Formats: sequence, structure tokens, C-alpha cells
Amino acid sequence: MKKTIEELLQTPYWIIDILPKQVPKDGPGQYFAIADFFLQDENLTAVKQRHLNLILKLNCYRDISLDEDEERNPPPEQIADTVFRRYTYIRTEDAMLLSEPDDTHMTLFNPDEDLLDLVKMLAAGEGLFVWQPQF
Repeated sequence: MKKTIEELLQTPYWIIDILPKQVPKDGPGQYFAIADFFLQDENLTAVKQRHLNLILKLNCYRDISLDEDEERNPPPEQIADTVFRRYTYIRTEDAMLLSEPDDTHMTLFNPDEDLLDLVKMLAAGEGLFVWQPQF
């Protein structure tokens, strides 16, 4: 039985990001200025394109659906429109990617080992990194 979105949001998760690891709270550098730079329209569009590329490539290996929709493997154009326009839950088996239109990272919830390995490879091909947050 597939888990609901609410259930998946409570599972272990990984971050798919432009940075290779979590920035420490008290770290040197200018994290917020750099983050703001990447959130500017054309820069964010470029990052979101990398996210979309990862999702579409993932769909070559796994069935996906959007949100709670049971339609499997929607057309790539529909996936692209959705990812660029709104918060999107990309479901695959009992795992989920959360893509937010105004953020430079995606979140991967509840991946099995094979899915996590696949996402790491796809992310690397897009110049993205996969890491688990440390609290």
C-alpha cells in the first residue's frame, strides 16, 4: 500500500542541493548573500532546470506520479510545467521528492537504498549533491 504524502513527510529525508553539504549555523562566509544570489530569477530558473532534468531522468528508471494523482508517468511537458509553477510532490513507489518552485533544493523522502543510489548518480550528473541534514 502506498504511503500518503503526510506519512512520507514524517520519514527520513535527504536534501538534493547545489551545495555539497549543510552549511553550519556559525560558519564563516556569506551564505545568505550567496543564497539570495541563487534565488534571483535567471539563476533560480537554471537551478530548477537541473531539478527538472533529474526528475525526468529518474522517470526513465522509475514510474512517477505527481501529488496524490494516480496517473503514472505524466508527459514530460506536464512535469516541467508543474515543477516550475508550484510545490510538487513527485511520487515513486513508497518514496517522494518535494520540489518547491522558489527554492534551490529538493527533498527526497523515504528512499530505499537503490533509489537513493540512483538519485545520487542523477544528481551528480546535474552538478547537484545529496546529503542528509545534521541537527
